[in-house]
Amino acid sequence: MAAVEVLTSEMVVPAEETPSGGLWLSNLDLAARRGYTPTVYFFRSNGEPGFFAAEAVKDSLARALVAFYPLAGRLGVDGAGRVQVDCTGEGAVFVTARSGYALDDLMSEFVPCRAMRDLLVPATPAPDPPCALLFVQVTYLRCGGVVLGQAMHHSACDARGAAHFFETWASIARGDAAAAAGAAPVTPCFDHGLLAARPGTARAVLYDHPEYKPEPEPMDIAGSDYASSILTMTKAQVGALKARCPGASTFRAVVALVWRCACRARALPPEAETRLYSMIDMRARLDPPLPPGYFGNAVVRTSVAATAGEVLSNPVGHAARRALAATSQGGDYARSLVDYLEGVDAMNLPRSGISRAHLRAISWMGMSLHDSDFGWGAPAFMGPALMYYGGFVYVMNASGKDGGLALVLSLEPETMPEFRKVFADELARLEVV
Repeated sequence: MAAVEVLTSEMVVPAEETPSGGLWLSNLDLAARRGYTPTVYFFRSNGEPGFFAAEAVKDSLARALVAFYPLAGRLGVDGAGRVQVDCTGEGAVFVTARSGYALDDLMSEFVPCRAMRDLLVPATPAPDPPCALLFVQVTYLRCGGVVLGQAMHHSACDARGAAHFFETWASIARGDAAAAAGAAPVTPCFDHGLLAARPGTARAVLYDHPEYKPEPEPMDIAGSDYASSILTMTKAQVGALKARCPGASTFRAVVALVWRCACRARALPPEAETRLYSMIDMRARLDPPLPPGYFGNAVVRTSVAATAGEVLSNPVGHAARRALAATSQGGDYARSLVDYLEGVDAMNLPRSGISRAHLRAISWMGMSLHDSDFGWGAPAFMGPALMYYGGFVYVMNASGKDGGLALVLSLEPETMPEFRKVFADELARLEVV
């Protein structure tokens, strides 16, 4: 693997004075994974002399931090010991680096893993107060291409919030009219009180929320040792799959297929329980809905269980219908969860991972590559730089214009080769008319 040479490391502060003080975090913020989420954006050089010039990138970042000023702060605690964001304006960490990779070589070799994360994303401290919330690295490749890597603290926001920030930053960098006037395309909302628990007598925990509780029995946990792959599905393959899953969304149909393939590749016995976990964005499902620019954690963990025999002995449409149970919760579910978390220690929930029989599916389909154009063209690829354990799958829009999907997947090292074979066989069947 080619090495990386760090050229500079500095702090980028907001371009203007920003609000100060403590920013209250909701129970969903506290219950999010305490750590950084590293992502990478690969950009092919367009030949311009100023392509991703460090000063231009820093200047646009400083202006983006005016609208998204909490990201220039630090994770802190209030007087009662509750985690909050201290809006201090101290800034985001900004690193420039150089690598001997060429973009095409890097993209052919890239899979989310510790080595790639360390190569392309700045090192981060322990994710506990006090710590910075945003780390950015611009890595210049020998071919002229660039990788923009970042690590954002999950307590500050979820994936949709992170995409909102990067889309705003990109719009500022490319000089969009609204951005040039100092306004974010969609105004961020930092009122996390919109997701506060209801007053004592009005609280109503109507659901069980097992995803936020310790496992009742010891389970075979998927360890941090994993293999990862990036698999693609063409628009035609996605269409053929959805035709076999009447009424299912694209996400549910694809996840159902991955669930079946994982059960088969893992050689689970028919009686084994397998659970499909998902993360559901509740912004539009609440009544009233959250503002479009809500910047925080507004996703909830959900799941549905089945036996491996049920998943494998029925058509893929059956698994898609079962997936519906893990992805169809409404606003009352989110309110129930927030009320439940008020009665537990939301900052110290069990975070032991998932069983080797389970799957955690996350949709990043709303993140358009074209919205991350910093003025030199859309990224050739965007995705996670790291997976945390086996059993993750991110469903994303693929690069290009054919409307296909990219699946970023992690499984146990011994399972991945068989999964790739099983998945390829399933795709081949979809192409049979």
